Amino acid sequence: MESEEQATMIELRLSYRYIKEQPWVVTAVNGFLSAYFMEQPSFRVQRHFDELESGMHVWVCEVPFMMKMTTLLRRLQADIPPCRYSQAIAEPIDRLQYVIDSLDQR
Repeated sequence: MESEEQATMIELRLSYRYIKEQPWVVTAVNGFLSAYFMEQPSFRVQRHFDELESGMHVWVCEVPFMMKMTTLLRRLQADIPPCRYSQAIAEPIDRLQYVIDSLDQR
């Protein structure tokens, strides 16, 4: 039996403002992540929820340790309305977060 590839947990988040401007984007991201799993079975969405405090939609994903998230994000950006993303570390759990937001800095 092969040893399991190391994986790490990340959060992919859509900002409230971005969702408000383009409500269908949540469905688009769900579809994209499902298709990505079919292409890359070692990638998994563990949980998807609406964070009430911030209004963000959050996907907690298990990704192979060597996977480049920037590649996934660039591919995702091709399927959704123009956006920008930023990277942060969630405290206190030290989980990497990628926040997708509108281009407009209002």
